[in-house]
Amino acid sequence: MTESNRISRRQALTIAAGAAGASIAGATMVIGTSATAQAAKVSQKIVKYQDTPKGDQRCDNCELFEAPSSCKNVDGIIAPQGWCMVYRKKQA
Repeated sequence: MTESNRISRRQALTIAAGAAGASIAGATMVIGTSATAQAAKVSQKIVKYQDTPKGDQRCDNCELFEAPSSCKNVDGIIAPQGWCMVYRKKQA
């Protein structure tokens, strides 16, 4: 492999981050039955879920939160006072 054909570590990490971001973005756009929605959910680790708020951003103030303890896009039990990177503030 010639020097010009090599991918740098930085380029590889950028590509991987872009692919992860695209899969998260795609998961947030899935609309369908509850079985389809369940299949489209991503893990808490991928969206950097935490069970504490990030400032005034809390799951119970997010469009994706489903009371009492779930999310349209994130798998597992979700705390109302939690937060993750797919947070979208509810519109008034």
